Amino acid sequence: MMAILYRSAGIALRIIVAGVCCLGIWYSWKFACADYQFQKDTEGSVRSAIRLVPDGWEYYMRLAQFDRRHARELLSTSLRLNRYDAQADIELGLQYEAEGDFARAEAALLDAYAVDHTYLPRWSLANYYFRRDNMPAFWAWARSAATMPADDVGPLFELCWRVSHDPEKISGAILNEKPELIRQYVSFLLTKEQLSAVASVAARLVHSGDPELDRPLLFSVVNRLVAVDDVAAANALWHLLIGEQWVVADTTVPNNADFVREPLPVSFDWSLPEYPGLHSWPGSSGLETEFTGSQPESCIVAEQTVALTPGNYTMAYAYHTTDIPPSTGIRWQIIDARSNTALAESPDLSSDAVKHAELAFSVPPDASLLRLRLVYRRTLGTSRISGMLVVLSTQIQGRPKP
Repeated sequence: MMAILYRSAGIALRIIVAGVCCLGIWYSWKFACADYQFQKDTEGSVRSAIRLVPDGWEYYMRLAQFDRRHARELLSTSLRLNRYDAQADIELGLQYEAEGDFARAEAALLDAYAVDHTYLPRWSLANYYFRRDNMPAFWAWARSAATMPADDVGPLFELCWRVSHDPEKISGAILNEKPELIRQYVSFLLTKEQLSAVASVAARLVHSGDPELDRPLLFSVVNRLVAVDDVAAANALWHLLIGEQWVVADTTVPNNADFVREPLPVSFDWSLPEYPGLHSWPGSSGLETEFTGSQPESCIVAEQTVALTPGNYTMAYAYHTTDIPPSTGIRWQIIDARSNTALAESPDLSSDAVKHAELAFSVPPDASLLRLRLVYRRTLGTSRISGMLVVLSTQIQGRPKP
């Protein structure tokens, strides 16, 4: 008798297990079909997904975007199924706002923040208060959003810019020491051409940022400041980069005076343009430049921006050449960056032996940003040169008044 009971119990258990498995397969099939319909992403297919899985809260969220007439009811259903769906709260808040029910709109957006303290609810509240012209609340939520910046907070800065075109006000209101926020604000100010404000913000990035990540951006800031002739700001940021050891550079003028390092992509280091028939490379021997005879008749061999106070100076340089005869067009120039006119120009460079030479020049009161430029310009009546130039060193020092 006991054997019969055990056997019957075993059979019943197997039937129950088989039933549970079948039920699991059935639900798995329903969920798979519902997901398939949902992925088709049409109004009809989303409705089909809801019929298959009526408690799929995300399905109601998506259907609300198709069926705007019933969006409020659909979003409310989504929230009933998942109280922690902040996105549904935000969408519901926007729906109430569109209908003119501002009290419920504000409450829904605050509910979104109550269940989700990430960037999106904060950003949504800042937008809402901006549209309602509630500036104290706008700045409070903009500042809150800035404490948790997203990958792209450019829209937040744009919104602040619509409120105030004062970069200092925006900086004081929402900027903190998070490098990802400062980084994006520097980029934003560059797009707005707010170069007078970007220098101080860029300095904050030097103190809190990542040299490997932020160095190219700060080089672009230096270059833009040089381009608008803001000597003081460009020079201060450059020396801050040197002082904080973000770059390997010299405080002497010019930087990298012996050409022992590869130039940095910044105005305060050497630019070595390449042309067909002309190639330059720095190294332990100095700057070596090969002229093949097919280079342009007029070109810049090397150039660096230098900042000098008004006064008298001497540029000392050492070089030698191979197969380059005299009076064939290689010379140093001191260029006023603002007017692009030459303040001084050396004799042509040509010497088989190492030659040390000097070039005296004066910086007038209105020309503190200069370009130290090595140029080639074919002399009339001569052929284009073919040979080698090696510049061993350069140095600019102040010269006492006579």
